[in-house]
Amino acid sequence: MSELIKKQVNDAKALMEKAIDHADSELNKIRAGKASPSLLDDIRVDYYGTSTPLSQIGSVNTPDARTIVVQPWEKSLLNPIEKAIKEANLGVNPQNDGIIIRINVPPLTEERRRDLVKKAKGEAETGKVAIRNIRKDANEKIKKLKTEGVSEDEIKTGEAEIQKLTDAYIAKVDVLSEAKEKDIMTV
Repeated sequence: MSELIKKQVNDAKALMEKAIDHADSELNKIRAGKASPSLLDDIRVDYYGTSTPLSQIGSVNTPDARTIVVQPWEKSLLNPIEKAIKEANLGVNPQNDGIIIRINVPPLTEERRRDLVKKAKGEAETGKVAIRNIRKDANEKIKKLKTEGVSEDEIKTGEAEIQKLTDAYIAKVDVLSEAKEKDIMTV
């Protein structure tokens, strides 16, 4: 295989790896009935006029499977943090005791679990679409190499290599999705 084709294959592999990481992080944000600090990853708090990630202005811990505790580094931030969590519409109710914010994560109903499984499948499908788009772009780049003197056989080999990568990475997304589905449906 020519160096030009190897480069395209490696570039595609790196992009597919990023797509897997992204799909994994999106799936981790879906609540599975257990308290997880990642539930609050997208929360941004007004910190002296600047929208700041919650993790940068306090510590987020899970002392048990049903509770998340947020301890801000400045007591003046308790109310803005509580407000930001309520506005995030996570289906949880933060309780401010003047020192920390405690969030009790309610157990999921069967119907809610099914909704979350659908959401997880949607995220997995988004990941697969991203991988297929990477395949399409890589194949187009490989076909353009014909003008640089790359033979037809090498182009076919490159496309076959890209297809192997695509199949492998789509299988990885399926594994992530099945694991998340199992996690959500486990009571």
